[in-house]
Amino acid sequence: MSGKVLAIDLGGTRVRAGVAAIDDPVAVQPIGEWPAPQDRERFLALLSTQIENAGADHLGLGVPGLARGTRCVWIPNLPYLDGLDLGTALPGIGVALGNDAQFALVAEASAGAAVGLDDALLLAIGTGIGSAVLAGGQIISGSSGAASSFGWAAADVDDPGEDVSGWLERHASGRALDAAATAAGFANGAALVEAARGGDARATAALEPPMRALGTALAGAVALLDPSVVILAGGVVRSLDVLAPMILAPLRRQLPKHLRGIELKAGQFGARAGLVGAAFAGARGPNWRRQHG
Repeated sequence: MSGKVLAIDLGGTRVRAGVAAIDDPVAVQPIGEWPAPQDRERFLALLSTQIENAGADHLGLGVPGLARGTRCVWIPNLPYLDGLDLGTALPGIGVALGNDAQFALVAEASAGAAVGLDDALLLAIGTGIGSAVLAGGQIISGSSGAASSFGWAAADVDDPGEDVSGWLERHASGRALDAAATAAGFANGAALVEAARGGDARATAALEPPMRALGTALAGAVALLDPSVVILAGGVVRSLDVLAPMILAPLRRQLPKHLRGIELKAGQFGARAGLVGAAFAGARGPNWRRQHG
């Protein structure tokens, strides 16, 4: 198959682009990074310019929110995208649109930590918590495209909930680690982890509640889905040596014996996962969710 795919990894504040041959998406080459446009007109102008410059006839676009088909449904940090149909806005271009965590799992399933697996769970832990599920060789979308919103998992029956962040995001995301660090007298979550790595008992004690929340909530997902592996992506990967034991203890405590062997594994692509996944999705087109065959 000939042709080129423009891969776009769109965040709430930054947008990264790369280009790849349709038949070799893992070799996506970065071509630029810019502040995320602040209105629809400038966003479409950026896409059109990069498509033309790259000579691309396919587009893979990962967004930090909910997408259905080629239409953006709910992009909380870039609300001007809500309702935008990329298939209509970019006629003549093959469009693959999806959630950024789903695209990260596409990368890992295609050429990374989940190669050859039919069932896997990915958690992208940064400012918030993104997630994606591979089940039966396919990225799961759910009835409305919103499946795998794991940041909204809860393990507290008395939590009142809120409209902006889920229970797990409030208790175990990167910003939750920063809050735990500040309360314990450390500069931020990274400093907290580093201190725990060095044997600081106060830092270890501060990390245990958010990691216990994560492991407890994760047990429900593992029991429901029975994945071969749980892949960790995002900034937390650099801290997995410290955090994994704190996550696995409550996780295994809440699982039946036959599921306690579940493995936590670092994603192979790190910060490139979204871009690589966008390239694979763009190369596959509308069937990007199907990973095998």
